[in-house]
Amino acid sequence: MPTPSPATLPIRRLTHRDLTACADLSEDRGWPREEHKWGLLLTAGTGYGIDDPDGGLVSACVVTEYGPHGRPVLGAVGMVLVAERHARQGVGRRLMRHVVSAMGTTPLTLHATEYGRPLYEELGFKTTGRAEMVRGRFTGGDVRPDGMTRAATAEDLAAIVKLDQEVFGADRTHILARLPAFADQVRVAEENGRIIGYAAAWPNMDTHVVGPLIARDTETAKALVTSLAACTDRPLRTDVDVRHEELLAWLKARGLASVGFNAVMTYGIAELPGDWSRRFAPLTVAAG
Repeated sequence: MPTPSPATLPIRRLTHRDLTACADLSEDRGWPREEHKWGLLLTAGTGYGIDDPDGGLVSACVVTEYGPHGRPVLGAVGMVLVAERHARQGVGRRLMRHVVSAMGTTPLTLHATEYGRPLYEELGFKTTGRAEMVRGRFTGGDVRPDGMTRAATAEDLAAIVKLDQEVFGADRTHILARLPAFADQVRVAEENGRIIGYAAAWPNMDTHVVGPLIARDTETAKALVTSLAACTDRPLRTDVDVRHEELLAWLKARGLASVGFNAVMTYGIAELPGDWSRRFAPLTVAAG
């Protein structure tokens, strides 16, 4: 019996039980397996996928919704993957159309590579920004964390959520509540007892990814990165909004090098909500 065409295979919801299949799909396309990240996305977001009759997944993606439960104000689309053996057959287009339809009137955002951008443009996404990925060993020399930052505690969660909603433009409580278990470090910056920024470093293969990075200004962002770097011997990686030129130059001067760029795209809104001047880096490009 011939294998059914991917165009006729049903699209279903993915769950945490699909984590290994999602990691296998990442590996199939030459990406790292990133099981730690997949685990967060599949529990905090909504996964969509197409099963391969021969085993594994034909395609997958995850949408992370933000805002009041049941009434999201923004959806972040990420981890859009199609197995190599099913590439260039319209599978990714079909899956994305399903996602756009399922999300109804909810505005969407995603980070797109140059390879993926034409598909998203065809579906109506517009490029509204740009992020630069930098990676390397942080060489701060004699730079040491100042007294502005400290490790976050459970008592800080309410203040972090409040600040984050103001800066991000939507409620991310369900993600931030998972951050202490997901990240190896979460730190806050304080002034006169008030939290003016926070950042996390979470493990991804051989690196620590810095994100989210929310800060009152560039100096506060630098202090947070320095304090995170002081507590890890892994290379750092982060994705910085290119409008934050001073932070990018500072990171490159301290050992991180440019890896590439992603287009920040939106659907249904002209630009992302919130305050970009205090939003330096996403938790992950897959979840915004």
